[in-house]
Amino acid sequence: MIQRLSISEIILKIQAEETFHAVAEDYSFTLKIEKYVHYACAAIHDGHQFRKELWDNCLHTAYERWYEEDPETMSMVTSHPIVLAGLDSRFEYDLNRTPEEAVFETAWGKQLWKTPLPESQIEKSLKKHANFYKVVKVLIDKLEEKFGVCVVYDMHSYNWKRWDREVPTWNLGTSNIDNRRFGNEVESWRKALSEIELPHGIKQTAAVNDTFQGNGYFLKFITNNFENTLVLATEIAKVYCDEYKQIMFPEVIDAVSNQLKSKLKHHANEFYKSHSKK
Repeated sequence: MIQRLSISEIILKIQAEETFHAVAEDYSFTLKIEKYVHYACAAIHDGHQFRKELWDNCLHTAYERWYEEDPETMSMVTSHPIVLAGLDSRFEYDLNRTPEEAVFETAWGKQLWKTPLPESQIEKSLKKHANFYKVVKVLIDKLEEKFGVCVVYDMHSYNWKRWDREVPTWNLGTSNIDNRRFGNEVESWRKALSEIELPHGIKQTAAVNDTFQGNGYFLKFITNNFENTLVLATEIAKVYCDEYKQIMFPEVIDAVSNQLKSKLKHHANEFYKSHSKK
């Protein structure tokens, strides 16, 4: 059962180690904790909601917003015990940018607003951003306190057709993590992703820092605040949809989700075995 909870109620439940499935009272994100384990999954760009007071002022179409979001990334990890997902569009505020950069003026080379946003609307967006990170901090605090170490799978997608060269199906961004300490886990995760089998003969490749380098605020926030948590910024090329026609391929999404059930859990358990006693 999904409960609608305030930020303070969500925080109290985490601190008390309660299991729950909640949507924030302003419907900005969801958090499911079925069991407290040493890993968590996040899909911070999964959302497409865009609050109504912004509609008439926005120059980007709903399709243009969808194109830059990461649809179905939550679906790919929904079977795991701890899943945190954004419900709002990154065009309202971007959870993977700093508070100073989270509310766009331009987006992907195009002006976003017909007229500049009033300060009151910017503040409303930034409050959602701040509340999300209050919960992130308490969650990782609890997991590190309980297990000593933690690994977070930071799931994203990217538009592969816009590249004018061959790009990997999966990309790991690692430029802001401790690669000397966690290099084995990066490589084992890259290898696991490369072995996922997709329908229709979709090519399976996985690379590190090929298309993106892992410069997002979510990764940096956790890495800078917690010594013993590894964040794996994991991007799948949008082979699971037609990014130009806005058609989803549910059989591809299902194949990814089903294989990540075992591969992600196995990787998290191996990470724990390697680092929990060090």
